[in-house]
Amino acid sequence: MAKLLTKERRRSIAVKILPPLIYLFIRVLYFSTKKRFHLPKALPDEPFIVAFWHGKLLLAPYLYKALKKDGKIGVMISDHFDGEIIARVMDYFRFDTIRGSSTRGGVKALKESFKLIDTGYDIAITPDGPKGPYQSVADGIVAIAQKKRLKIVAFNYKASSFWETQSWDRFMIPKPFSTIEFYASDFFSLEGLEMNEAKRLIKEKLNENV
Repeated sequence: MAKLLTKERRRSIAVKILPPLIYLFIRVLYFSTKKRFHLPKALPDEPFIVAFWHGKLLLAPYLYKALKKDGKIGVMISDHFDGEIIARVMDYFRFDTIRGSSTRGGVKALKESFKLIDTGYDIAITPDGPKGPYQSVADGIVAIAQKKRLKIVAFNYKASSFWETQSWDRFMIPKPFSTIEFYASDFFSLEGLEMNEAKRLIKEKLNENV
C-alpha cells in the first residue's frame, strides 16, 4: 500500500488523469464566454515567435488558432513535473512542445526550437516562465529572435470577470459567461537592439492592452 502512495506513483497517476480534465475545463470555460479578438492585419511569411506572460497561459492556444488557423507551433515548456502536465494539455490542442527553460535544459531547448523553426514552425514562449520573477523577460526569447531573425507577436487577454491565483505569476482564470478581449500585437523585430533594450520592448508590447 505504501508503494502505491509514493511520490512517483502519485505523479504517474496525475499525468494521466489531469491533462484531459484540464483540457475539458479550458474548452468549457472558453465556449461559455463572449469573445472579441483584436488581431494584426497581416502575418509574416516566415515563422515567428509568440510571446505571452505565464499568467496568461490558459487561453493563449485559442488566440493562436484565431491568428493562424492551420499554423504549426512549438510551445517551450519547462522540463519538470508541472511542465509535463502542461505539455500533455498542449497535445490536445495538437501543438508540439519543446522541453526546457532558462533554469533547466536551456541549451537543449534552444537547439530544438531552431530545428522546428527551420521546418516552418512558429515558437511560443513565456518570457517570465517557469518561475518568474513576475513579468520579467529572460534572455532566451531575445536569443532566439535575434539568432533566427524572427519577428515577435505579443499575446494578451483580459476578462470582464475573473479569478486570480496567489501564485508568483498571478495566474488569471476568466469566469464563465464573462467577456474576454483577446489581443495580438503588431509584429515587431528585435534586430539591432541590445539585450536590455530588447527585453524592455518585449515587456512594453506584452503590457500594451492591460
